Amino acid sequence: MERNVNIITDLDGSQIVLINDIRFKGKREEWKEIEKYLREYVGEFYEIGETCEKVFISKDFPDEFANSESRMALKGAVAKAKANASQAIPELIQIAANPIFSENTKTKHQSDAKYGWYRYTVRFALPVYNDKTGELERYNIFRSTMLVRHAEDDKKYLYDFMGIKKETSSPLGS
Repeated sequence: MERNVNIITDLDGSQIVLINDIRFKGKREEWKEIEKYLREYVGEFYEIGETCEKVFISKDFPDEFANSESRMALKGAVAKAKANASQAIPELIQIAANPIFSENTKTKHQSDAKYGWYRYTVRFALPVYNDKTGELERYNIFRSTMLVRHAEDDKKYLYDFMGIKKETSSPLGS
């Protein structure tokens, strides 16, 4: 799995995952390919830098990422952003910040989220190229909530990335 991803720090000291390649356009027909791509992460775990907690990638993650109700509602640049965020799963987990805990309230998640849910803030940037010259113009920055479930086996599992929004602050210059 070849990836061109870096972690940078902005002027405020917050980390951003810089995704240097636009591999996916976020089109409807691509999500099966994205789901297949994400299966390569299954069985791995990555550590959140801020808390040193391990987050595991279970076999249900690729399907949830690619087929959740929240993903189905995405259109345009935000769909493209989520599609390309799939290239940076390890780095997004690493920079996750500001954990917020909530109890599990859904019966369907009694065992897979027995000990509740954690929401973390993550930020990533995608390149914007000039249509005529093909040259890099800037990076657009996106913010998302990384959702992690705390399962019956006392492990934390990546569940999805939700609420992706483009930041209105100044984009990163090239």
